[in-house]
Amino acid sequence: MNDLLAKQRQLNAIKSDVEMKIKTELRLGRCVRQEVENWLLDVQTINGKIQNIDERTQNLSCFSRGHLGKQVSQTVEEVKEIIEQGRFTGALVIDDPSTAGVPFQLEHLEGETAVIADIWKHLMSDEIGMVGVCGMGGIGKTTIMKHIYNQLLEETKSKPLFEKIIWVTVSQDFNITRLQQDIADVMNIEDLPKPEQKRAAVLRNELRQIRHVLILDDVWEGFVLEKVGIPIPIFSNGSRLVLTSRSNVVCRFIGCSEIVEVPPLSNEESMNLFLAHTGRGVLKVPSLEEILGDIVGECDGLPLAIAVIAGSMKGIYDVVEWRNALTELGDHVTSVKGTDKEIYGRLKFSFDRLEDSNIQNCFLYCSLYPEDYRIPRVELIEYWIDEGFLERGSRQQLHDRGHTILNRLVNNCLLEKAGDDVKMHDVMRDMALYIKHPYFMVKAGTGLKELPGKQEWKDVERVSFMMNMVSEIPPSLSPNCEKLSTLLLQNNESLERISESFFQHMHSLSILDLSYTSIEQLPNSVSNLETLNALVLRGCKELRYVPSLEKLKALRKLDLRGTGIEKVPKGLEMLANLTYLNLCTESLKELPIAILPRLSCLQCLILYVKLPSVKMNGLEVARLRKLEVFEGRFNELIDFNAYIKSIQGRELTSYLLVMASPKAKFDARPLVEGLNNAFFFNFDLLGDCDVRNVFKIVAGHQ
Repeated sequence: MNDLLAKQRQLNAIKSDVEMKIKTELRLGRCVRQEVENWLLDVQTINGKIQNIDERTQNLSCFSRGHLGKQVSQTVEEVKEIIEQGRFTGALVIDDPSTAGVPFQLEHLEGETAVIADIWKHLMSDEIGMVGVCGMGGIGKTTIMKHIYNQLLEETKSKPLFEKIIWVTVSQDFNITRLQQDIADVMNIEDLPKPEQKRAAVLRNELRQIRHVLILDDVWEGFVLEKVGIPIPIFSNGSRLVLTSRSNVVCRFIGCSEIVEVPPLSNEESMNLFLAHTGRGVLKVPSLEEILGDIVGECDGLPLAIAVIAGSMKGIYDVVEWRNALTELGDHVTSVKGTDKEIYGRLKFSFDRLEDSNIQNCFLYCSLYPEDYRIPRVELIEYWIDEGFLERGSRQQLHDRGHTILNRLVNNCLLEKAGDDVKMHDVMRDMALYIKHPYFMVKAGTGLKELPGKQEWKDVERVSFMMNMVSEIPPSLSPNCEKLSTLLLQNNESLERISESFFQHMHSLSILDLSYTSIEQLPNSVSNLETLNALVLRGCKELRYVPSLEKLKALRKLDLRGTGIEKVPKGLEMLANLTYLNLCTESLKELPIAILPRLSCLQCLILYVKLPSVKMNGLEVARLRKLEVFEGRFNELIDFNAYIKSIQGRELTSYLLVMASPKAKFDARPLVEGLNNAFFFNFDLLGDCDVRNVFKIVAGHQ
């Protein structure tokens, strides 16, 4: 029976890892693979079976238990098999089939009817298989192709010209492996082989079997279609390939026989688009007519510039402000006239009109994410809080302020709404990085395997290497970057080792995010980062050692959720400024007495730990008077009642309180992501105990 319970613990540890990885990969329009869903159901079933065997063992005599031996042995083998099945190699989530082929939510399109008609004519022609759509950044290529995509979906309903319409965004940081995976995801092809040629063969075979339109948006460099696994569209297969690019040279290199150039909007079209964003109320101010025409003229027929500038002038009817805006816009354009960055001047006008430096920093921060990435709102707001862009206040006030700023950036067309997330247009991101050059170093999601050499770190203030394939930071890399304040290394899943010397010269570091990496220990040099404001190690399941935090008096956020630590870091009790602490781990074995009352500034405490050896004192938690968000487990009824009594009349915005005996083992997870007052509980190993006698829960959300 001991062997069975040991195997069960191993299985449930793998299950926790799988669930944590699912949480990081899951986004709008994605769903868990059926294979993974089935495996999780198998785990749930076998856990129930083991619980049943254990209960029977507890209640039987020694003689009778012998008859269970065969069943125990068989169950051990079943658990071993499920463990092997749970070692998934590919992605755990795929595009949700229910959202595949769902039309885009379209932006306002002014003019461009001739361009759309031209592209459509080529797509319907049997003589043309590949079409390139070209034009400068911000000219409207993607918007035009979204209209084409929707039109194709609509036409396919009545007369199936094509079996599948496929949209893939390529972006500036191109690599073949990622493009192959993106196409496979849209096609719902699971477990592509690792070798590039074999991956290409699988894609080629799948694509050849269906009559399709493949749209590759935002292509920056030429590549050979066969290497990716994209069959060349010819008359016999009836498929089409459309790509958008800023360069017709790229289109020619890939093999486009027809290239459609997207021209700037005419003066009339430009004015109509501008008014669509500002509202036609400005026309009621007679003295604005000439200024309005001049401002639209400065936009040079570029739809993105028109939308962004109009967004910044929405609701303004004072002639003086419009006249001043025209002067400022002219200065911005002149400063970069005649360069390929000319559009940045027009866009920077709207950025400068934000005026508040904190809001400007909030916008610029979005450029630290990979190109075309859907940024979760709450995650972004948490970073803004850590950086101090939202100043100080309660967590509810800070999040309200963050959402207000995001809404303003979306309304001003500086960011795009993407479901519940936000996106940064690639040209807006280029402009943000142009503004912050050379103080931002961003190589996020580029497939990076090694960090840049120390010479590239000079003068940098914020660095993002998130979502790459870095496996080690060697002793030879000890960059001298005294100004560096933010270092984002999260989601480098293969990162296992960081040298002691790496942090040696980062004396101004404020934000360090190493979440979802495979590091086993944090270098001791982290103990000397005295300006550190946020240390995020979430999901580092291999992490066993965190050095002393005693000197990190400025630390306000410590996230150790899902790590492998067994003890709280030394010096935790010295972090008097800590406002956020997440110790939700399966491995934590103890919580020293009298630590929590010393963390009197805590606003958010997540201390929901499964091991019953971690005991929380209700009176200690009750002394945290600033607490707004709390998740915790009490083993003793006296502690549970003490805390319940203490929060009467207080306004916690979110809480999950569990009172359970040391014998009770269970999982708690939200039934609906983001809804903090509906939880699913899975009980294990309760024996003969009555759930009603050992378990109480209070959960809520303001």
